[in-house]
Amino acid sequence: MARRGSLSRRALAEAVATAFLLAGVVGSGIMGERLAGGNVAITLLANSLATGALLAVLIAAFGPLSGAHLNPVVTLAATFRGALPAREGAVYAAAQCAGALVGVAAAHTMFDLAPFTAGTHARSGPAQLASEFVATLGLLFAILACASRARDLPYLVGAYVAAAYWFTGSTAFANPAVTLARAATDTFAGLRPADVPGFVAAQLAGGAAAVALWRTLAPDERP
Repeated sequence: MARRGSLSRRALAEAVATAFLLAGVVGSGIMGERLAGGNVAITLLANSLATGALLAVLIAAFGPLSGAHLNPVVTLAATFRGALPAREGAVYAAAQCAGALVGVAAAHTMFDLAPFTAGTHARSGPAQLASEFVATLGLLFAILACASRARDLPYLVGAYVAAAYWFTGSTAFANPAVTLARAATDTFAGLRPADVPGFVAAQLAGGAAAVALWRTLAPDERP
């Protein structure tokens, strides 16, 4: 998708969009948990559908403004492939992380909770890390493969994320900014701060694998 405007405006767009994404992830988890009466499957269904639908809308709305990366792994891949200068990529990633934390605070405020609370949900071990590797690999590969279909990309990415909630053991964070922010909520969507480094490492590895796979399968495709 096209990138328009100054770097500051594009970074602001990334921050705002990522804030809305985290407000959706955390807020729908809180609402689902409150309404599901203890049924975790119903809570996860509500969480996944809300996140997938919101992500599609955000990519469609913010894509023309900043590219709608909303994810440092996506930004890193764009930088590595020459589609985004390294300095701009660093600004994008910082904006995404800051926006994600704002989104958590917004969700907590809407549900009358403290702005931030350290997560206590344990998400560690080989299965969780493998899940994050696979989730990020699939997400980034889908973005690379479908990038030329700008009109369809928002809905394809949203559908992938909603599905990945269910076929991965970690519920597919697949995003370092999301991971960092979800460590600041002790709600359905949260995780322990101690688990963040492992998740981020697995996500970066999955992103690198996606780029390598794309270059192998489509070596003649331009960035």
